[in-house]
Amino acid sequence: MENQEVNQNKEELKFENRIPLEGLSNAVESLKAQLSRVIVGQDNFVELLIVGLLANGHVLIEGVPGVAKTITAKLFAKSLKTNFSRIQFTPDLMPSDVLGTSIFNTKTSEFEFKKGPVFSNIVLIDEINRAPAKTQAALFEVMEERQVTMDGKLYKMEAPFMVLATQNPIEQEGTYALPEAQLDRFLFKIEVGYPELEDEVKILQTHHERKGKLPETEIEAVLEPKKISELRDQIHEIIVEEKLLNYIAELIHKTRNHPHLYLGASPRASIAVMNASKAFAAVNGRDFVIPEDIKNSLKPVLAHRLILSPDREMEGMTAGSVIDMITQSVEIPR
Repeated sequence: MENQEVNQNKEELKFENRIPLEGLSNAVESLKAQLSRVIVGQDNFVELLIVGLLANGHVLIEGVPGVAKTITAKLFAKSLKTNFSRIQFTPDLMPSDVLGTSIFNTKTSEFEFKKGPVFSNIVLIDEINRAPAKTQAALFEVMEERQVTMDGKLYKMEAPFMVLATQNPIEQEGTYALPEAQLDRFLFKIEVGYPELEDEVKILQTHHERKGKLPETEIEAVLEPKKISELRDQIHEIIVEEKLLNYIAELIHKTRNHPHLYLGASPRASIAVMNASKAFAAVNGRDFVIPEDIKNSLKPVLAHRLILSPDREMEGMTAGSVIDMITQSVEIPR
């Protein structure tokens, strides 16, 4: 009798998607399967990278040295059939080292623009806070508008274009904190912590079994640029009811007059939460957003956009705890 009730409940929970998401689900599973060959215990990290890709956003990855920030980003890029470039940010790096520079051609007696490493599909910027403000500012236009203006000429980036940046939150000597305008251009900030004991044992096992082989050799490219564009188009079609749009707006609005916050979130953050929620819904096999998708998006979208009041920061409060307070204070739409 109990089994009949369980089966009946399962039947009632079944729904038919109005948007065909089988291809998207297969692509997500393929990406996860490739990365799981090497990456252990970072399921949330990997899922956020995939959601960021589908939502057409950039990702800031923060964690102490040695927790696989850079290698995970590299392997994620390796699983895509796209161009990849890596830029190591250093204090002496100039904007031209990132964007490119005009070089005089003696044969034609004209200046020619030599494109920099940012002209790629997946760009990994390692230790982004190591470069001075003028070099960080060189990324403003290309991250927001997917274009570079050089000598009055416009150069469009080829799709997909995604920036993955890493930084170390502990070591501050010789670093330049990212300005709020730069942080706001990242869809997500992913905080990578230490692995659990069981996962660390698995890390040691997989490293031992590779016998010196590079992790990149274990990964195959499974997703082409054309397919990525198709999947992103599907994300735009995900249904968001008006009451959920109101829910997002109310959550963001609460950050602007919260007593614990010096700076709240902008409308760009509202759009980021909506787009990320759509991607979370699609990754979970639904063509419509539910409140849980919005909740899953809040911390990675808002944590780097909020500034605590000096008093609360001195008390050790975090942006995440304030986000929890705001979430609990807003009624979930039914």
